[in-house]
Amino acid sequence: MQLAILFGGASYEHEISIVSAITVMEKLPRFELSFVFCDQDHTFYLIDRSNMKAKYFASGAYKKAPVLTLTAGGFLQKRRLGSTEHKWPVLNLIHGADGEDGTMASLLSFFDIAFIGPRTDASVLSYDKRMTKWFAQGRGINTVAYEELNCTGMRKTKTPMPCIVKPSRLGSSIGVSVVKSESELDYALDVAFEFDDSVIVEPFIAGVREYNLAGYRGTEGIVYSIVEEPQKQEFLDFDKKYLDFSRSSEVGAAQIDAALETKLKLAFADIYEGLFEGALIRCDFFVIDGEVYLNEINPIPGSMANYLFADFEGALTDLLGNLPRVRRARVEYQYIHSINAAKGK
Repeated sequence: MQLAILFGGASYEHEISIVSAITVMEKLPRFELSFVFCDQDHTFYLIDRSNMKAKYFASGAYKKAPVLTLTAGGFLQKRRLGSTEHKWPVLNLIHGADGEDGTMASLLSFFDIAFIGPRTDASVLSYDKRMTKWFAQGRGINTVAYEELNCTGMRKTKTPMPCIVKPSRLGSSIGVSVVKSESELDYALDVAFEFDDSVIVEPFIAGVREYNLAGYRGTEGIVYSIVEEPQKQEFLDFDKKYLDFSRSSEVGAAQIDAALETKLKLAFADIYEGLFEGALIRCDFFVIDGEVYLNEINPIPGSMANYLFADFEGALTDLLGNLPRVRRARVEYQYIHSINAAKGK
């Protein structure tokens, strides 16, 4: 089965996307893979599998690779004599801006390219942490209390210490700080505002139980991964998450009872249904006093959360066979023709 892995992008998570692509490549031995790299200037390159190494991109050697442009249904590779159209289905593996904010989803949809990944509306609602909370609350799912600070406003918070400060539109724990006293707040805000004009402040809940659950809609309905209880200290910082994006070994299932597992799956389904079809996503949940709270939605999880599935290759095959159909208006100019007919033209 053919599949093109699309990675890179102009974001703070550019390098993480490269790591993810290399990891996923190794997990799909039965696929006929192609690799499309989007650099920080938004140029697309067709990368040979033999060059799928981090150093190849860091050195700039990728600029010698064939350039691709978008065309109806796929990518176009111009040659000295003519051109070649590549009409593969695409796995959107661009993390952060470009990939998860809706830009790439809109671009692929506009050019009618089949792809695995969140659609535009799902991307917008899950990329911005404020909108994620609004969306979850609208679907009756608990979220942790928060307040928003803007770079042009007051640098004071009503949230009691300790608290967590994080950019509203960024992932991989970049710019995130645990603030334990008022004296640390200014520095934490400086760090967060380096990446975004909007910042979310949440109470830091010591010892909270956290669980990760991935899934997608396949032939038989929603297919769930195992439930993972991530091992962490205070929180998963960037270094730990960077390593997380190169994970390829299966992890053990969390030791939880059937009732809690059911609660987590029901919350996941409430989030997924009617919005994330066509994507494999991972939801990170807190459990507080026996109640499930959504922490965040990962619309394009690191390495596609391959380590949570016993048969990751089968999961992507199933997902590819169940991508949502796009409804397109058929333009027939009936209104203009009727007006012209009425005028006798």
